[in-house]
Amino acid sequence: MKILLIGASGTIGQRILAEALSRGHTVTAVTRDPSKVPAQDRVKAVKGDVIDAKSLASVASGHDVVVSAFGPSGGQDASKTVDAARAQIAGLKAAGVKRLIVVGGAGSLEVAPGVQVVDTPEFPAAWKGIALAHRDALEVYRKEGNDLEWTYISPPALIEPGTRTGKFRVGADQLLVDANGQSRISAEDYAIALVDEVETPKHIRKRFTVAY
Repeated sequence: MKILLIGASGTIGQRILAEALSRGHTVTAVTRDPSKVPAQDRVKAVKGDVIDAKSLASVASGHDVVVSAFGPSGGQDASKTVDAARAQIAGLKAAGVKRLIVVGGAGSLEVAPGVQVVDTPEFPAAWKGIALAHRDALEVYRKEGNDLEWTYISPPALIEPGTRTGKFRVGADQLLVDANGQSRISAEDYAIALVDEVETPKHIRKRFTVAY
């Protein structure tokens, strides 16, 4: 498949790129700085403005699916996450690309009926802005993304580089925790779940989550 990957140089984006290439896909990597994407077969690095619909339309045209691993950099407002969601919806529609898969946030997962992770007292204040922006972006996809076959994949509470095991659980809107009360996954295993969804869509216009 021809995949357009937004945010390919980030921690999660790098793992998605590696997983997609390992399965034989061709990837156009969209980053703020294309020089950060190592030269390799079946990868084309391009610069694009992920919050500009016209820019996205121009780079997305001709691809089978767009994967967005976009996350605001340290100097950007968290609200850019919502701007990116709207730009993706408009840009993909203009490009004639139906399929969009989004690396989402964990803050909007439920820990109890009607109680989300971001609203719990122990949620770190430093992360609240971006968590709320991810929650708002999910609502944008739900309310404005009906022309797309979008999927939003929330990680667990902790996602970090680690081991590729291929073993994890899949959930819906609730935070997944293991027998020890931990909610975690390696970025490598998250990438497996995401590329699985690229190849075999099971969550069209839905959010799902993965964890150990």
